[in-house]
Amino acid sequence: MKNQSVSSNIDWLSILIYSALVIMGWLNIYSSSLSNIAVDTSIFDYTQIYGKQFIFIMISIPLIFIVLFVEPKFYEKFSIIIYAVAILALIGLFPFGKTVAGQRCWYGIGSFTLQPSEFAKAATALAMAKYLSDVQINLKHTNRQLQVFIILFLPILLILPQPDPGSALIFFSFFFVLYREGLPGWYLGTGLVAIIVFVLTLAFESSLIVILLASVALIFNYFRSRLIDRNIIASGIILIFIALFSFSVSFVFDNVFKQHHRDRFNILLGKEVDMKGVGYNTNQSEIAIGSGRWIGKGYLEGTQTKGGFVPEQHTDYIFTTVGEEWGFLGSVFVIGLFVGLIIRIIYLAERQKTKFSRVYGYCVASILFIHFYVNIAMVVGIFPTIGVPLPFFSYGGSGLWAFTILLFIFLKMDANKVNEW
Repeated sequence: MKNQSVSSNIDWLSILIYSALVIMGWLNIYSSSLSNIAVDTSIFDYTQIYGKQFIFIMISIPLIFIVLFVEPKFYEKFSIIIYAVAILALIGLFPFGKTVAGQRCWYGIGSFTLQPSEFAKAATALAMAKYLSDVQINLKHTNRQLQVFIILFLPILLILPQPDPGSALIFFSFFFVLYREGLPGWYLGTGLVAIIVFVLTLAFESSLIVILLASVALIFNYFRSRLIDRNIIASGIILIFIALFSFSVSFVFDNVFKQHHRDRFNILLGKEVDMKGVGYNTNQSEIAIGSGRWIGKGYLEGTQTKGGFVPEQHTDYIFTTVGEEWGFLGSVFVIGLFVGLIIRIIYLAERQKTKFSRVYGYCVASILFIHFYVNIAMVVGIFPTIGVPLPFFSYGGSGLWAFTILLFIFLKMDANKVNEW
């Protein structure tokens, strides 16, 4: 088939949504920054947060052209090398990283910082796509599962000690991709059960959880139409493992989690009330979003935002500005853009001609979904604060550039699929 230009084949709908999110993100960063500066300050003041973000956005434009200029085969051919560089960058943080607020997550470059964990997500997505497409993989085989888990968990093990649990959590989004490519469903089921047991154990006593689970197991087996010994034994083994996990939760919670993590979980579960301490951010976030009502207070008119009541509002809590100044309708519109972009990426992934580009597309969608879901859940108080930014909205060059590269690599693959026949 005749080679066609990227501009004629690229998915302009995705670019339109991306552009809308970036522009609205900057507008909200500008609004949330005004509480700390003079009103007559220029919107292009590069000493201010919004001025720096404007620079980050401008740098994103040549990045997009570079990504689109490179042939998709490059990303596939050098995916393992890109992944290796990302791993080395994470390792390098331990001796050379810059510590900010107790986290050693950045490299200091003059007045700017660079966070390699953001770029490691795209690198891991490329490595995952390469592995699953290069080999005749059957993820039902244990050895194949072990190999792909090494690719997945290596960056997690390097990010957790920084400590950056929020970034580490995002890598678990790849399990959705693995499930799509044939990973047995019991992995996701086990993860879901583990989360439920973890939360229930923190909310109640472990013994009560074990009794409850035993009762459910007995009732389930009693009402089965065909009960055989194998099912009873399997249920018993599963129950023992769940009981052991439940009893271990308290030890992990008390000895592995840091105090501020424990406080956030306790507040989320209603075991503690600390509206002036650890729970202050979430409480002020809920107040700000709730005060916006249906149509919001108007752009640049948010009293909670202007009063600086919500800490870190330009980063992890940027959505509170949307809720207060744009109201419920504006919030739904922003959420709709994110959902629309994710659905669009999944649609494009399903029509890819190569397995590499399809797997990578699902990685992109999964990463964006977990970021979006966790951040929104965090600011409305249904998920503990763990430092997960809102893609294209939250302040920061590393996040914006990494998400831009992540997305446009896939859009380049999609634009090139007409030449893959």
